[in-house]
Amino acid sequence: MYTKQDLELLKKKGITESQIETQLDYFKSGFPFLQIVSAASIGNGILKIEEDKEAHYMEIWSKYLNSDKTVTKFVPASGAASRMFKDFYTFYNSDYDKPTTDFEKTFFRDIQKFAFYGSLDETCKTVFGKGAGEMIEEGNYKDVVAALLSPDGLDYGSLPKGLLLFHHYPEGNRTPVGEHLTEGVLYAKNAEGKVNVHFTVSEEHMQLFELLVAARKINYEHKLDAKFSVTYSIQKPATDTIAVDMNNEPFREEDGTLLFRPGGHGALIENLNDIDSDIIFIKNVDNVVPDRLKADEARYKKLLAGVLVSFQQRAFEYLTRLESDDVSAEELSEMLLFTKNELCISNNEKFETDEDLKKYLKKKLDRPFRVCGMVKNVGEPGGGPFIAVNSDGTASLQILESSQIDKNNPEAVKAFNNGSHFNPVDLVCGVKCYQNNKFNLTKFVDKNTGFISQKSKDGKDLKALELPGLWNGAMSDWNTVFVEIPVSTFNPVKTVNDLLRPEHQ
Repeated sequence: MYTKQDLELLKKKGITESQIETQLDYFKSGFPFLQIVSAASIGNGILKIEEDKEAHYMEIWSKYLNSDKTVTKFVPASGAASRMFKDFYTFYNSDYDKPTTDFEKTFFRDIQKFAFYGSLDETCKTVFGKGAGEMIEEGNYKDVVAALLSPDGLDYGSLPKGLLLFHHYPEGNRTPVGEHLTEGVLYAKNAEGKVNVHFTVSEEHMQLFELLVAARKINYEHKLDAKFSVTYSIQKPATDTIAVDMNNEPFREEDGTLLFRPGGHGALIENLNDIDSDIIFIKNVDNVVPDRLKADEARYKKLLAGVLVSFQQRAFEYLTRLESDDVSAEELSEMLLFTKNELCISNNEKFETDEDLKKYLKKKLDRPFRVCGMVKNVGEPGGGPFIAVNSDGTASLQILESSQIDKNNPEAVKAFNNGSHFNPVDLVCGVKCYQNNKFNLTKFVDKNTGFISQKSKDGKDLKALELPGLWNGAMSDWNTVFVEIPVSTFNPVKTVNDLLRPEHQ
């Protein structure tokens, strides 16, 4: 089935024939839908921390930061910004020359409010001999769009979001990279003043990230009284997945080469696994705010981290007790209640002996921990918090996407649509065990939670396979805690006009 050229490509990527066969089987059989027990809500899987309890968790986090533990801020930043400008690709290729839709009109009316306007204006002068404002007055709207998006201009159409100018500042406008460094100081700076930040980037843009950080780092360190350790990684070629045609046969390009595609953000579990840290914050690259709003963001980051340390320390104490020979029946009962009531793990299994119960408790407690912020549902597309059945028959807290729901099951669809909360991708992760060894995070992935999407290449239809999502199936077998946080902490930039919202001005 595989040619010599195929085998050389597989070897180069670090992919085995067995992996390919497994992926081809998924294309043929599909992925099983997850069985939902219920949507998580306040009192049913989602914690609501009262104000009088916040100080307790803040203090726990403060003490942790002042210990010898390592904390890292992890930012997936490889995604291109092309979707931000989808409307303007449509406009540029349309048969009309003036803004027609409300979206287009808003953009050009308020164009000077964007942090990138100064750079765009200079680019227009260089390329066209006139500033952006003058060109708009003359009706040359599409030329302005070209100056913004094309490689001959600012190239915002292909650059990653992390490198675009998002916010205004007197000392110089700032990208999401700069905002993530700045906010990291507020909740991840240790006793020595060090802040660890890791960006996952595309290989082609690695140097641009490095140059931007190198140009800004010293000024940020001086201004913020911090020392930054900034590291980068790219998505591993071995996590690419094979594409197939509509008959589920490997898709081949014109020259006969097998086509592989990136495996989605779930592939980043490998990058996360490579980070030597005790606790890791995860947040999307485009969910950033200007300095005036960062105190509120940092407050809830510290709250989530304090909850994580609190839960993790209890699990560590229980695991240490389970190692002893004299753990009492009362202690075992307390541990079981902890898994049921506070980690929301339900299990119908009957334990015949204390040894069986000990084995179960060790299995469930000795896992990575994550605390996930959840905001009230505001109609955003994407996943949310649920209680779902796991592959071992237990049920636990999971973040589910719509693609994991059986659309032919009315009860599942109703449960998904009626969820009270939404996943803003705001996680704090504990990735070391009670013996202070790093977990192998790839061992806690539910490989049956990927999904298949339809794409095209050179005008030909194909199917693509995405690996279990980073905060979905890739963390399926983690201990999970959901905490309600305010919607004010969720400020994504999905389209360019989102930058005109008050929180980004």
